[in-house]
Amino acid sequence: RKTRAAFRRRSSHRRRECWPMDERATGLVLRVFSLTETSLVVHWLSPVAGRIGTVAKGARRLKSPFRGKLDLFHLAEFSFRRSRRSELHTLCEVSLTESFPNLRTDVDLLDCLARATKLLTRSTEEQTPLQAEFDLLLELVRRLNGGGAVEFWPRVFAAKFLVSAGQAA
Repeated sequence: RKTRAAFRRRSSHRRRECWPMDERATGLVLRVFSLTETSLVVHWLSPVAGRIGTVAKGARRLKSPFRGKLDLFHLAEFSFRRSRRSELHTLCEVSLTESFPNLRTDVDLLDCLARATKLLTRSTEEQTPLQAEFDLLLELVRRLNGGGAVEFWPRVFAAKFLVSAGQAA
C-alpha cells in the first residue's frame, strides 16, 4: 500500500519532466515575483516566443532545481508548457547561459534597465516574436554590465528601439 506522501513525491516529479509538446526558448528574465509560498512568476523576453509569463512551481523551495537561476536579467535557455486557459505557462527547465554580476551591485544600472524594460513592456504585445527588441535589450545589458556609461547607453537603446518600432526615423 502506497502512502500519500510517496504518491505526492512521484506526481510532483512527473510534473517537472519535459514532454515532447513542451517548447524551448532562450530568454532574458524581465521580472520575478512570488505567486505562492513556494512558486514564482517569471516574465521573460525571448526572440521567438516574445514576452511571456511562466510559473516556476516550487522555485522557492530549498532544493529546487530553479534555485539561483531565476534572477533579473539572467540569460537562460528554458522550456515551458503552454497553458490553454491562462497567459501564465508552466516553466519546466532552466539552464543558465549568462549572468551579469555587476548589475547586482549597482542600483543605477538596475534603474536604467528597469526603465528600458518598462519602455519595452508598454510598447510591445505579449507572445509575439521580438527578435530585434531582444537583441537590443541584450546588448544594453551586456554593455552596462561591462562598465558602459549609464547616461549614454540607455539613450542609444531608446533611439534604436523607437526606430525598430517605426516611431522615429
